[in-house]
Amino acid sequence: MTDLITKIGAFNSTTKTVPVTFTSGDIVHTRDVNAVLKATGNYDKAATADRVAEVARGVAAKIGLGVIKAVPVEEEPEAASVETPAGAASDPAADTAA
Repeated sequence: MTDLITKIGAFNSTTKTVPVTFTSGDIVHTRDVNAVLKATGNYDKAATADRVAEVARGVAAKIGLGVIKAVPVEEEPEAASVETPAGAASDPAADTAA
């Protein structure tokens, strides 16, 4: 397993959370983590970073166990082919040419 990289987003004062993206190789896992607030009710950035580090250890363990996996890339479906009946012009402009 590659190293786990964490990126902490901006504090959301309504939900009292921070969005965090955890990345390990091809695996990208995003979730909100509860922020730590000071006694004054203000956001404590350093303490929240410590909490995110704790959550990251759990995320790393889940990645190691295969509980959290890379999301498979969905391929776009091929366009449906339209068959032209025998004897019919395949180009609509050909109908007007004469």
